[in-house]
Amino acid sequence: MKRKENIRNIAIIAHVDHGKTTLVDGMLKQSGIFRDNQHVADRVMDSMDLERERGITIMAKNTAVIYRGIKINIVDTPGHADFGGEVERSLNLVDGALLLVDASEGPLPQTRFVVKKALQKNLPIVLVINKIDRQDSRIQEVLNSVYDLFIDLDATDEQIQFPILYTVAKQGIAHRELDDGSTTLQPLFETLVEAVPGPLADDDASPQFLITNLDYDAYVGQIAVGRLWHGSLEMGKSYSRCGEGKVVSGVKFSVLYTFKNLGRKAVERAEAGDIVAVAGIPDVKIGDTLAALENPQPLPRIKVDEPTLSMVFYVNTSPLSGKEGKFLTSRHLRERLEKETLGNVAIQIESTDRADAFKVCGRGELQMAVLIETMRREGYEFMVSRPQVITREIDGKTCEPLELVVLDIPEEYIGVVTEKLSLRKGQMSNLVNKGSGRVHMEFRIPSRGLIGFRSHFLTDTKGGGVMNSIFLGYEPWFGRIPQRQTGSLIADRAGTVTAYASLAMVDRGELFLPVGTPVYEGMIIGERNRNGDLDVNITKEKKLTNMRSSTAEATVTLRPPRMLSLDQSIEFIAQDELVEVTPENIRLAKMERDRSKRAVQQRREKWEN
Repeated sequence: MKRKENIRNIAIIAHVDHGKTTLVDGMLKQSGIFRDNQHVADRVMDSMDLERERGITIMAKNTAVIYRGIKINIVDTPGHADFGGEVERSLNLVDGALLLVDASEGPLPQTRFVVKKALQKNLPIVLVINKIDRQDSRIQEVLNSVYDLFIDLDATDEQIQFPILYTVAKQGIAHRELDDGSTTLQPLFETLVEAVPGPLADDDASPQFLITNLDYDAYVGQIAVGRLWHGSLEMGKSYSRCGEGKVVSGVKFSVLYTFKNLGRKAVERAEAGDIVAVAGIPDVKIGDTLAALENPQPLPRIKVDEPTLSMVFYVNTSPLSGKEGKFLTSRHLRERLEKETLGNVAIQIESTDRADAFKVCGRGELQMAVLIETMRREGYEFMVSRPQVITREIDGKTCEPLELVVLDIPEEYIGVVTEKLSLRKGQMSNLVNKGSGRVHMEFRIPSRGLIGFRSHFLTDTKGGGVMNSIFLGYEPWFGRIPQRQTGSLIADRAGTVTAYASLAMVDRGELFLPVGTPVYEGMIIGERNRNGDLDVNITKEKKLTNMRSSTAEATVTLRPPRMLSLDQSIEFIAQDELVEVTPENIRLAKMERDRSKRAVQQRREKWEN
């Protein structure tokens, strides 16, 4: 085998909102792939609507630029640990990584997660400190933090001796030394070519193509994306598909692609070491290997961390079901969830004892919320339960997932945040006062304790706190954790929300629904300001009389309702509640909508306890 000096395969590692996709934009523009007068959208790599709306990368994507005759394959990896399955697949494609950190915030928890994976694979790393033009930039302190991170992750001496670049991604400028006069990204291109080795591959060896991602095209069908580790692939030849436990011979692909700029280019032959895509392979799955027709030699399958959280997806059975969605039945729901598992190795689907319910296991609340929102926009109607952690039996003990929570908050909120996390079994492991009025805090806390905490955290810090978490491992069961301290306001009959009834709820709690919204029995209309649920008549109308008064027609001023987003709804619901998701609405409801049956259940549970 020899080094392929005409190819570089590089992954970009960064925390959410540190400028990773903006830097890729600059690299694409300066490599000359766009015309001078061509309009180019910001963050062109964030192709999903959800990615643009949330400002995060969800799906790993790749592009390629040509610099001085060298093809640089760039893989844009997600910065959030909930999408760790995407990260691990991305790192299987590359020979090096570009670590991007903010010049003010420095390396954050999600960065730590991906850097750890990269160091385990012995990938050389190039450090890029971005946003050096920020007024609050702390370049030297951030550089020291990165060194501390590498030492903490047990990096070798060679891995710590990484090259350093300073960039302003928005302006497309990179410097080897601060104020060296550079006005382009050329120093970045040159450093990547010098520091990241070409792939070690042999064109004459037996072909081995590991499939790490799946895509779909309306014209050619399912497309398998991966890295050609050895040998070559040619159109018209037959190969073997090495799946999980079986080998299928005589496989031919209809189209062979390599990546060029933002698109794919059909070719007749692909060489070893390159990132390529093939179409027309039936029943292909992530982790399969395309190998020689005779004596096929599969590569090790991709392994990802086990899911830590589960939710149950139900067919929508509410009285308002079927009025807004296109896909309503259990068959539609099962097929869509199974389709998701084909392209997302971090999602697992399990059957339940009900034909209309499916248990979905994943990495975290954000990953689940993105899946639910995607399905909702595709026209699906369904209901989901409160997230539950997935436990394991280790040495005869029941263990649950543990997370490291990193908080950056104004110092006046230390007390309230510490109190809330300690009630949820959180243990403080670090506290640093930056001297700027903000405090850096770290807690070790069971994943259960974080379910529903984010909304309380934002309220307690009046929107001024930043919270990030990363999975640490499994610890013995921590015991009972108190969750929501307040009850729900529940509609006791069907109808529409009236202003008269809403005014009567002012001293009972906070409403989630505006006047005129249709409701049904058992639907949650707001949050009570005390413990325990309260059934109310939110459809009550004012009785009119024939008596006149000077103030009778005065306009009633209502407090605006608190409209919950999908993420907030998932965090809010209790164990016996569901989120009803349709293309047009998000509603909350009790699992048992009948008031009398709920009362019987509560008495039975009280008697059993």
